[in-house]
Amino acid sequence: MANYRNPSPLTCAFLLLSLLFSSSSALFSPSDNHLIACGSSSAATLEGNRVFQPDSTCRYSHLHSYGPKVSLSSVVDSSLLPSPLHGKARVFSQPASYEFHIKEKGAHLIRLHFYPFTSSEYELSSALFHVSAGEFSLLTNFSTSVPVLKEFIVQVDTDSIFINFIPAEDNMFAFVNAIEVISAPRDLILDIGSLVKPDRVEKFEGLSKQAFETLYRLNIGGLKVTPFNDSLWRTWLPENEVPVKLDAAESMTASSSGRINYLKYGASREVAPDNVYQTARVIGNSSHNMTWEFSLRSENRYLVRMHFCDVVSLALNEMYFNIYINGYLVNKDFDLSHVTGQLASPYYIDFVINTDNSGLLKITIGSSNISKLNWEHGLLNGLEVFKMNNTNAGLDGEIPISLLPEGMVRRGIGEFMMSLPCGFGFAILLVALFVLVMKWRTESRNSLAISHLPSVALEGKSAKGGYQMVSKVEI
Repeated sequence: MANYRNPSPLTCAFLLLSLLFSSSSALFSPSDNHLIACGSSSAATLEGNRVFQPDSTCRYSHLHSYGPKVSLSSVVDSSLLPSPLHGKARVFSQPASYEFHIKEKGAHLIRLHFYPFTSSEYELSSALFHVSAGEFSLLTNFSTSVPVLKEFIVQVDTDSIFINFIPAEDNMFAFVNAIEVISAPRDLILDIGSLVKPDRVEKFEGLSKQAFETLYRLNIGGLKVTPFNDSLWRTWLPENEVPVKLDAAESMTASSSGRINYLKYGASREVAPDNVYQTARVIGNSSHNMTWEFSLRSENRYLVRMHFCDVVSLALNEMYFNIYINGYLVNKDFDLSHVTGQLASPYYIDFVINTDNSGLLKITIGSSNISKLNWEHGLLNGLEVFKMNNTNAGLDGEIPISLLPEGMVRRGIGEFMMSLPCGFGFAILLVALFVLVMKWRTESRNSLAISHLPSVALEGKSAKGGYQMVSKVEI
């Protein structure tokens, strides 16, 4: 049974204990877990025993730079800083790359920590630079005067990934305080989503191959969830801590102390933690809706992930509601019981949308006409909004090619260096192949004094599954 508006002291105590003692590290152990403290000479430990190693001594990452790679320290006493990552930074006046070795190919979380501070040499808030990872541009003309954490999800299909930092102008510089590269669980981004069009909703395939930037991650109707309480070390913010316009005057918040029933092929704790699915915002009156309105960059493509978990109904099939995105009805008479088969079982839906010139994103939960008066009329537990890469592999525009040194175009410096011996080897192989072909042609002419025999190349299946060339000879 859910509690509305004013949860009981017992429920509050349960939720607080869950926040304090739910250790996430035992639930998910990523194959790749690169945590780098940039510019630091010693390791930095965060809550949950997450140890960030110095970038100069880390075993599975390498720093390549065309110019000086300056290590900076804040003038503020480190004991007064909110995080041990705040007081150190690596600064680049020329393009530079971090190379990370990858054990498990697939989707990876990339988090970039930027904490601009003042040192005796640099004012980090005046930096202006671009960032790319592999083939994707992540940030262009980036600058910040406040601490910010940028999170991306990128598909990695090679044995290493290069994260590149490029000053935007000749007299500018780039900086970074810490980097995380973490292999994501396979069910974090599935391949199929729903593409919202003005006249219909279509199946969207290839979602897992896209790149994403996290813009919003909300715990609807609940408290802040810190990285310590999330198996992927994410932060889920309450609605009042993000720039969102909420129109839900007649709604209620709900919380449950019951067990969340994760299904084998449903949403897992890596998709969202218990603390998100145990709380919700609920429509209590059938004549009202709930709407969340975000301001986004216009004419971009976004992934909207909506999290649901029925922790309020007394029985199955007692809650139906409609889902709208930018005024379009994208799911009519939605019944969580139908897709989960039980109460308190999490479920999420991925919608791919294109914003218009206004750049507004409106998400609405509305009551259904088939809902009964004494039932609940709709709910939402969590909400995530991601920016998707455009067709030319950019999340934030294109990085000017003129700013990239030769060999760093769409790649890391180290990858270019490693490609040189490969290029020489390939050239030698071509020369050897040419010599062999010429030798074979000479021997063929010597052994066959008769005129050329006509031949036709036929394509056929070989016994090993490959293709072989079959010659047809006419006599």
